[in-house]
Amino acid sequence: MASRTGAEQYFADQMMRDPQYRRAYKASRNRIDRIDALVRSIDECRRDRGMSKADLARAAGMPPEAVRRLFTMESPNPTAGTLLALADVLDLELVTRPKQRPARTVAAKAKATKKPRQRVPSGT
Repeated sequence: MASRTGAEQYFADQMMRDPQYRRAYKASRNRIDRIDALVRSIDECRRDRGMSKADLARAAGMPPEAVRRLFTMESPNPTAGTLLALADVLDLELVTRPKQRPARTVAAKAKATKKPRQRVPSGT
């Protein structure tokens, strides 16, 4: 394994020592991974339809080099407008939906649905 640079060592130390840094890093990493998965999915649809990157770019009204960079970058960060333009050309629908949450326990559900007691005003 190659030795770490000073910067890599600093960031590794921050991950170990600072819970706030670790949470922020994990949140950013998750966001980057989700964007990357979306871009890779669009690129896969492009390949499945037999389109070149240049053809997709022209159909979306974008410079071919912009689409080529988007699909070859390690961690792309496209705008929503770029993703929508490419999805439209490929006849894809980008849909938002709530995240799936883990099932709550029976006790937590009961507590959440329990009606609060009504206060009776005193002195009446």
